[in-house]
Order: sequence, then C-alpha cells, then structure tokens
Amino acid sequence: MKRKICVVVTARPSYSRIKTALKAIQDHPQLELQLVVAASALLDRYGSAVNYINNDGFEIAAKVFNVLEGENLTAAAKTTGIGILELSTVFDNLSPDIVVTVADRFETMATAVAASYMNIPLAHVQGGEVTGNIDEKVRHAITKLADYHFVASADAKERVIKLGEMPEMVYNTGCPSIDLAASVKANPTLDFDVFEKYGGVGARVDFSKGYYVVMQHPVTTEINAARKDIEETLHAMHGLNQPVFWFWPNVDAGADGTSTGIRAFREHHDLDNFHFFKNMEGQDFLRLLANSKALIGNSSVGIRECAYLGVPVVNIGSRQNMRQRGANVIDVNYNRNEIVKALETHAQRTEKTTSNVYGGGDAGLKIANLLAELPLQFHKTITY
Repeated sequence: MKRKICVVVTARPSYSRIKTALKAIQDHPQLELQLVVAASALLDRYGSAVNYINNDGFEIAAKVFNVLEGENLTAAAKTTGIGILELSTVFDNLSPDIVVTVADRFETMATAVAASYMNIPLAHVQGGEVTGNIDEKVRHAITKLADYHFVASADAKERVIKLGEMPEMVYNTGCPSIDLAASVKANPTLDFDVFEKYGGVGARVDFSKGYYVVMQHPVTTEINAARKDIEETLHAMHGLNQPVFWFWPNVDAGADGTSTGIRAFREHHDLDNFHFFKNMEGQDFLRLLANSKALIGNSSVGIRECAYLGVPVVNIGSRQNMRQRGANVIDVNYNRNEIVKALETHAQRTEKTTSNVYGGGDAGLKIANLLAELPLQFHKTITY
C-alpha cells in the first residue's frame, strides 16, 4: 500500500519552495500525493497559486479558505486559528500517513498544530534557519512539533539538532527551490513576454538594456514602519530612472501599509519605468531574476535562489537578519541613499558570485525518498 503524503501549501512562495518535491512524491511508486492548498495561496489579490498548480499537473485534494481580511496582527492570529479548525477536518477526511509543512509563514503553524494533535507524523521543510523576526519563532516552534526535519543547509541542520531533535531524523536535503534554480541556470533565456503572459499594472517598459526586480514585504514586528520603509525603496528606484519590475507584497501583517505606500507613490510620481506584478510562475520568475541587474527588497529568494544563480542582491532591513547568505548580498537599512550606493557597488563588480549553501538541485528527490523510507512515528526520544 502506498504511503499517503499530505503537503499543505499556504502561500504563493511556498509552492515554488516545494514544487520539485511534489513532483517527486507524485512520481514515486511507493507514495500517494495529497495536495492541500490553503490561505493566501488561494487569493487572487496576492497572486493565486492555483492556476500554476493545475497547469503543472497536480490534483488538489482540498482547499481551505481561512484568511481573514485586515492584514494586521489580530487577523494573522485568527487566520491561524481558523486554519487549525479547517485543516483538522481535512486531515480527518484524507487520513494521511505523513503531513508536510513548508517553511515559516504564520499559516504553516496551523498545519503543524493540527497534525501534531491528531497524532499524524509531521515533516518540516526548511527548519533551523534564523531571521530575527516572527518567522523565526514560527519556524522553531514548528521544528519542535515536527517529527522529520528536511533542512536546507548544514548550518540549519546543526541548529535543529541543538534544539533537541533526534539527529537521525534531521536531514540536509537542500532547498527544493534550488532545484528550480538549477534548471534555470542551465537555460536562463527569458523566452516569454512578461507583459502578455502576466499582465500586471504600469508601463510596458523597454527593459532590453537591463532592469531591476523589487520584492519587499512588511516585517511583522515592525508593521508601523511598513509604509515609511517602502517609500524609501520607491524613492531609491525612482531616482535611478531605469526599468523596474515590482512584485506585490505577501499577506503578512503590515501589508496594507506597504501596498498603500505603493499606491500613494504612484499617484504623485511619474512611473513610466515601473511595472507591477502580483505573481509569476516559479521558473519564469527565476529567469526574470537571472537576467536582471539586481534584486532589491527583503525576500528570502535573494538569500536562497539568487545565491545559487549569482544574482546581485540588495537586502533591506531586518527581515532576513542572521540568515546564511552568499557574497552576492549587500545588506542595507531602509534608506534610499544606502540602497543606491549598494547598487552602484554591485555594478562595479565584473563577475557573478555563486554559492551552493542551500543545495545543489536535487532536494525534491531526496525528500520523496526519505518520506518513503522513514519509520512512521509521532513521538520523540528526548536528546537534551
């Protein structure tokens, strides 16, 4: 009998982070994939991932609509609570042998709590990393709830073991998103029309001589500064007078401040060189990055995939604080002058700097094989 592996995807970035593992699970002769899509991954305003999932040939076993409007701390907490209620019913109906949860967003806490209280073995992908904000609290909490740990780096593996987890249940598989980056690295050609395929808002800019990509999210522990923070980045990029592809923020608390800042800036400034997107299929997005002059913002894609691809990154603020990074990253504060200076420093470099700190491109297969072989357990031996 095949093992039933229930993977819960709760946000648009999570799908790209787990896509190759989904494919490997689907293709494995000893595994049955049960894909659950929940939270902001279902919402069009944040770039619904459902169409990409369907186009990639995955069948969705269940959908969970649990996001409360508000984009504030109270809404995030209540969204997590609703997620526990709804996912408990989904798990009861699907009866999975193992539940897989991805990374560190607040919605993933619901997956971990529901599975743990129902005595379902829980696998956590991308645990053990540090960032210095609420994501780190969520990540480490899920680590303590999880039974299997598929971490993305040697540093993360060491940290999970230090947290008291059984070493034999902690595996450095690398990050599945690097699998996608590896295929893009082999063929980085930007072979699609970004405007025709993804629409978006703003000018149809001429980016043939180069462009920048911006992806900046609010920091959940600094939500009152979200609008001021995004305005600094807007001023920096506007002053460059070069093509910019700008991606809308996640559903995190503070996102309203970020999006309001963008809208207000658009009303008062000529943005003929800017084009805004909600979402983009994972490999297309990585091709866009691979051909860009730099990524600006605070997304973990700058720390992970861009390190592997050698894309210059200007990482702003504290959202990725303390996370392992390659030499492609320059860290700055929310300050327009620092952002511009960092981009000038990158422009002076003649060679790309790449790093395999988050894996070499085979994480999905490793994860599927482990899910097929590991003993089914939902208890731990204390190793403190």
